[in-house]
Amino acid sequence: MTVLTGAAVLALGLHGGVVWAQQGPTTAAAASAPEAVMVPGFWDPKRRPERPDVTRLPVQIRFVTTEDYPPFSFRGEDGRPTGFNVDIARAICTELAIRCTLEILPFEQLVEALESGKADAAIAGIAISAASRERTDFSDRYFRSPARFVARRGDPAQKVTPDALASKSVGVVADTAHEAYLRDFFNEIAIRRFPDAEAARAALQKGDIDLLFGDGVQLALWLNGTASAGCCVFVGGPFTESLYFGEGMGIAVKRGNDPLRQSLNYALAQLWEEGVYTDLYLRWFPISVY
Repeated sequence: MTVLTGAAVLALGLHGGVVWAQQGPTTAAAASAPEAVMVPGFWDPKRRPERPDVTRLPVQIRFVTTEDYPPFSFRGEDGRPTGFNVDIARAICTELAIRCTLEILPFEQLVEALESGKADAAIAGIAISAASRERTDFSDRYFRSPARFVARRGDPAQKVTPDALASKSVGVVADTAHEAYLRDFFNEIAIRRFPDAEAARAALQKGDIDLLFGDGVQLALWLNGTASAGCCVFVGGPFTESLYFGEGMGIAVKRGNDPLRQSLNYALAQLWEEGVYTDLYLRWFPISVY
């Protein structure tokens, strides 16, 4: 179990513009980030969550997450938990000035840990949905992965509309929400179905398809990695229809735990307003997902 005390968070450089050692932008670096990197904001400045009553907060927040969901939560080279979710949890602890712990669990055990009282909050890319709300309550959304089109670099610039793509072949992973979206809104394109994302990306690189449509985060990681060999770029979008691609990610808490949920909402809104969220986003998503 990892302890996330406020002092430890400050030492790690999550606040105050402290330099991250070989790990990406600081507050100063974020100011000079490429204009193409758009940081999404999920907080309405007109709706400010109330500052939590410290007397209603627990002595500590016991976070749980997973270790198999990069770049959100995974084990670093030193074996310690790292990732966007882990950094957000640490920043929340600093904002609330509260001691926190972080434990790694299999994804299927996260909700059970909340229900049994073994954990207070799960930050593990849990999608907010009608089904998930039946077992847990959620903080406000802190991330949403859009769908995106990708084309080979150097292909003629094109509008991404149903009419403009009518003569194009578009690859997509079979039996996914992305395929369903293409069939409903881009029904004149030639849809090429692939068994997995790797096969679809390989087809785009070889020129077997004109475009690829899929999850923005996973595509951004591929574009920013060595496997893509700089072949391709995002075009058009983003596409965020909740009916197909979900409402986004929230921090799950036990049903009825309103004091903690409201405290998390306050901390998340403060992290956005103070620029901390932007710094962390740019660290983990150097190629814009949006």
